[in-house]
Amino acid sequence: MTEINGEVIAINGPIVTIQLPGVRNGEQVRVGQLALMGEVIRLEGEKATVQVYESTESLRPGDLAHALGHPLSVELGPGLMGKIFDGVQRPLDKIFAESGDYIARGLNIDPLARDSLWDFIPNNRLSLDKQVVPGIFLGQVQETPSIKHPILVPPNCQGELVELVHAGKYSVEQIIAKVKQDKGEIVPIRLFHRWPVRTPRPYQNRDHAVLPLLTGQRILDTFFPLLKGGKGAVPGPFGAGKTMLQQQIARWANADIVIYVGCGERGNELVDILESFPELTDPHTGRSLMERTLLIANTSNMPVVAREASIYVGVTIAEYYRDLGYDVVMVADSTSRWAEALREVGGRLGQMPVEEGYPAYLASRLAAFYERAGRVTTLAGKKASVTLIGAVSPPGGDFSEPVTSHTKEIVQTFWALSKDLADARHYPSIDWNDSFSDYVSTAQQWWAENIDSHWQAYRHEALNLLAQADELARIVNLVGPEALSSAQRWVLEGATLIREGVLQQSAVDEVDSFCSPEKQMLLLSLMLQVYHQGVTLIEAGVPVEQLSDLVILARARRIKSELSSQEVDKLRDFEQEIRAAFDKIRVEYGYEK
Repeated sequence: MTEINGEVIAINGPIVTIQLPGVRNGEQVRVGQLALMGEVIRLEGEKATVQVYESTESLRPGDLAHALGHPLSVELGPGLMGKIFDGVQRPLDKIFAESGDYIARGLNIDPLARDSLWDFIPNNRLSLDKQVVPGIFLGQVQETPSIKHPILVPPNCQGELVELVHAGKYSVEQIIAKVKQDKGEIVPIRLFHRWPVRTPRPYQNRDHAVLPLLTGQRILDTFFPLLKGGKGAVPGPFGAGKTMLQQQIARWANADIVIYVGCGERGNELVDILESFPELTDPHTGRSLMERTLLIANTSNMPVVAREASIYVGVTIAEYYRDLGYDVVMVADSTSRWAEALREVGGRLGQMPVEEGYPAYLASRLAAFYERAGRVTTLAGKKASVTLIGAVSPPGGDFSEPVTSHTKEIVQTFWALSKDLADARHYPSIDWNDSFSDYVSTAQQWWAENIDSHWQAYRHEALNLLAQADELARIVNLVGPEALSSAQRWVLEGATLIREGVLQQSAVDEVDSFCSPEKQMLLLSLMLQVYHQGVTLIEAGVPVEQLSDLVILARARRIKSELSSQEVDKLRDFEQEIRAAFDKIRVEYGYEK
């Protein structure tokens, strides 16, 4: 398209007003001598308000500006996996090669390498003159040893296939097919295409998520499950362990593709992730985790407006891999920093602030973002999903602040992190009282069919036991443990077994970092069995002190770290040890077995 030229009129931080006749709302522009990247967000006659994704320092009225003829878009094709991009999809390794440790302004770097060659294998079942529609399989390349990358007819292209290249090595810019549209226009198809980030990618239909996203973390999978294609949130104050929990999800989740978006987080936290992820081993393939992972890094010292774009860049790439037939998990850390970018831009535009200074459209923007999650039938006819997990960083851990409260209304799984639990070294520090999942009934079907039909009953009983213990703990804090009966003190002991033997899970424990569904159910049933055995004896008159001193209780609390997920048979054997220990007390007190 022909570029439209204009000039800068006024500058207000990242908000720049330009005289640019004919420009469209949402169009991408370049501003000033450095050609800073920006996007039109408001039009008043021939005046356009632009949010610039880079620092506007040294920009002045009268500088040239020109529109590029397309909205903010991402490049979608082979070469994305294993890469680290900034908030507007510029590869950080190439940025470093060009400008060193600091990102120079005005850099215009292609997200996908133009000099890389890919082994393209065409679909031999396609014949020329065949009518093709979006989603038709043209061929594939091997993007990484772990990921096959189908090349499909793009969503905005259909017509008669007039050319398809032979097998060979091709760059992303080379034409691999041509389609003649209804009006006679020949449309070239390459290994990549561009897509506007604010436009959700199309699909045939959306259906209900049915399969749980298994993370290997007991409190997530067993107590507050999330489904593939679901929406989840991880709110928590600083130091509560959000980043570690997200890394565990990224490493162990049974998803095909993982996309991590660091949106406005502290530089040191993102550095830890950027350094640790390439060193992680994918437990599903034994190869590097980066072969199926993509990172988008936009730290808090980068231009604030780029934070707003980074979320959309990430979810658009997630939708693209969903369209290829993959189950994708995207973690956004954090949506609070994204909302702060909305607040800053809204303030500079003079928009009326509402709760805590956020713009009135905060809730609708959050809802629109999370709505891009889902399990769908793709244009290619495959079932695939995008699961969105947004971290929230409420100031002071206040869950009533706007971003957290709106997110809570939108998502269906809420993993609330507790600073008190983190301070007590209880990790993951998920508060079982404030967390919830609306997917329990759906997850129950999977657990009942594949693992154990008692899953929901065990889960319900354990949560009730924890709730009773919390009530009793308040009494103990007021009047001391002597005020409790033996049965009540055993409730506290049972809740301790659940907390320490099931809910606590160390991310750095080689044995317990991941817990299979089978091991999760066995651990939970064993802890409940210990509790039930004790209830029976206390009702028969055995002193609670006698039970609390049992060696088997300490063994039960640490068995999770002694036996791996491959040793579930030994866990079943431990059940016999539990019965033997309690039978010994029955004999000692003269009760029948």
